[in-house]
Amino acid sequence: KVLELHNISKTFGGQKIISDFSYKFTKGQKIGIFGDNGAGKSTFLKIVTGKHVPDSGNAETGVNTKFGYYEQNPVFKDTNLTVLEYIKETAEHMTLNDGTKEVSAAKFLEEFGFEGKIQHSPVSTLSGGERKRLYLVRLLLENPNFLILDEPTNDFDIFTMNLLEQFLMHFEGCLLLVSHDRYFMDKCADTLFIMEEDGSISGFVGKCSEYIEYLEEEKKAGSKEDIAS
Repeated sequence: KVLELHNISKTFGGQKIISDFSYKFTKGQKIGIFGDNGAGKSTFLKIVTGKHVPDSGNAETGVNTKFGYYEQNPVFKDTNLTVLEYIKETAEHMTLNDGTKEVSAAKFLEEFGFEGKIQHSPVSTLSGGERKRLYLVRLLLENPNFLILDEPTNDFDIFTMNLLEQFLMHFEGCLLLVSHDRYFMDKCADTLFIMEEDGSISGFVGKCSEYIEYLEEEKKAGSKEDIAS
């Protein structure tokens, strides 16, 4: 068992966000979450990770399931730590997804653009974008098998995005992804959860761009029917 959601419902601010949703996650699934602003995408992620409690229903997490949750506004408890100290709080090294070799924390930092002296600089000296990139590195170093990314593309440069894409394409665990970047969604997710206005969540097997094309075709077909009638 990875994670099972049983009849989850959630109302927020008088709006039905999730209505009687059930799903059984399995290893290797890469799912993008699609919905309008305010549709409850972040709330759904928080229910999955147990940060929010549903109004009804329950979530059953597998014994060996380890979440890695990237939030839009990460909190740093101690910004006096150096970049390397902050990372080493999690682990000294990580084993790559394919299990072929281990990478040290310092080397993993280098791969994400934290080279040389910056590893020994306090977190407080980093820019907002650098802090988010550092938070991402620490999250990946924790080696989760269920990765949840809420708008990871905000404030990341092309270099970081390319590295993250490469990591996710080789990631063997479960992935839940929220992003307004259609290109990034296409590269990293092959199935979608569609959050509807009435709180229902439907599924679409395919890329985000394919779903948007499908919506446009449906809209055109509807317009033709209106004209015909």
